[in-house]
Amino acid sequence: MTHRIESIRHADGVVELQLDRADKMNALDPAMFAALIEVGEKLQHDTTVRAVVIAGRGDAFCAGLDMQSFQGMGEGIGADLLARSHGLANAPQQVAMVWRQVPVPVIAAVHGVAFGGGLQVALGADVRIVAPDTRMSVMEIKWGLVPDMGGMVLMRELARTDVVRELTFTGRIFSGEEALRIGFATRLAADPLAEALQMAHEIAGKSPDAIRAGKRLLNAAMSLGAAELLMAESIEQQALIGSANQAEAVNANMARRAPSFADPVA
Repeated sequence: MTHRIESIRHADGVVELQLDRADKMNALDPAMFAALIEVGEKLQHDTTVRAVVIAGRGDAFCAGLDMQSFQGMGEGIGADLLARSHGLANAPQQVAMVWRQVPVPVIAAVHGVAFGGGLQVALGADVRIVAPDTRMSVMEIKWGLVPDMGGMVLMRELARTDVVRELTFTGRIFSGEEALRIGFATRLAADPLAEALQMAHEIAGKSPDAIRAGKRLLNAAMSLGAAELLMAESIEQQALIGSANQAEAVNANMARRAPSFADPVA
């Protein structure tokens, strides 16, 4: 167990990450920040991983920034937000953005509450499965702040700009059902973790080369123009056609058997 996060590895390459601070509703303190970044960056280099599920123990996914952390903002996590310590991002931003850098699909199983920074961690995942009665909020305005853990980048992908503005300006709490309507939730489930794991196991049965190529393309789609993205599609597809795992996908389908894929080359 990494401090603050329990990592459970399933036999098919699914990695289940449980935020493990249930007594504080999995609120983000410096140790949780560090643990999320550490685990996410390690997963970037693990070729045996096929899919990742992030969930929270206890009654909540994540209640946002730990209240005590506010007291040290000038000297702790907020000491130098201008420093780009993780590529394009600073350390707090990396807590959410790192999940886009993990080369396999990341699924957030969200229940209870997802406030502020906790919501931004969930938004960093590729897919969010949310309990209908989950309470969510872009809560930073309550503390005189703005979303600053990648929220502005992530929210603009998912919802209309006027909706993002309204939630940012008001900080109001909204339900999982509303999250589905506005685009913050992918789907609703009474048991988000069970459904997230089911989806992850399904993904784990697909060609890992094609899954990783798909994630690279989907990430690129947010910044590339049409010509560049069309070329990126062609490059990825040309590399896949005739490869060992692509041939295995064809052979398994023709023989109506489960495929046996090799881990990608590092």
